[in-house]
Amino acid sequence: MKNINIAIDGPAGAGKSTIAKMVSKKLGYIYVDTGALYRTIALFITENNIPDEEIETALEKADVSLRFIDGAQRVFLGDRDVSDLIRTPEISMAASRTSAIPAVRKYLFGTQQKIAAENNVIMDGRDIGTVVLPNADVKIFLTASAEERANRRFKELSEKPNCPCYEEILSDIIERDRQDMTREVSPLKQAEDAVLVDTTELDLEQSAEAIVKIITEKTGGGK
Repeated sequence: MKNINIAIDGPAGAGKSTIAKMVSKKLGYIYVDTGALYRTIALFITENNIPDEEIETALEKADVSLRFIDGAQRVFLGDRDVSDLIRTPEISMAASRTSAIPAVRKYLFGTQQKIAAENNVIMDGRDIGTVVLPNADVKIFLTASAEERANRRFKELSEKPNCPCYEEILSDIIERDRQDMTREVSPLKQAEDAVLVDTTELDLEQSAEAIVKIITEKTGGGK
């Protein structure tokens, strides 16, 4: 029986990872956080001060893996759990830049497709429905206004030390959108056959339920 693949794309801060995790749990699918993979490569490049012209060669030494620990997905760089390190604003911006590098995308492309071929997956990112899984059974383009995305990120970061102000976060999100949508390699865009889900006025549970409904209707039960 063919495995079911669900692609969720959308801009930074739209809640893709959180909502995708909720949906995967409801449906019993494996969640694949592709953004975490790109962030980990960005961390690897940043920590080792690797210039652009040496990235392709350096990637041969990068050991990036997803592991499931106590039911939660964790990201490893070698033997080091970097799941928290890759969530800083600095690495977010670095990931946007490095994800536009063809060698980086090629390095992770095979990993993503292999996981999807072997499992029922919900995979989120920027180009899942357009490039990575163009034949996905269901494609979702998840978005929200830049202001709402900045507000959510501010609330999330406000509990941590050295939280940037709302205006700085909004500026970063707008710049991240610009980078993602204008890059030459696999720019962020809605696939022609993707269903648009705007979560500006929805909370997380409402967003997850909306996507579960779409998946269930399109796959005849979501199984």
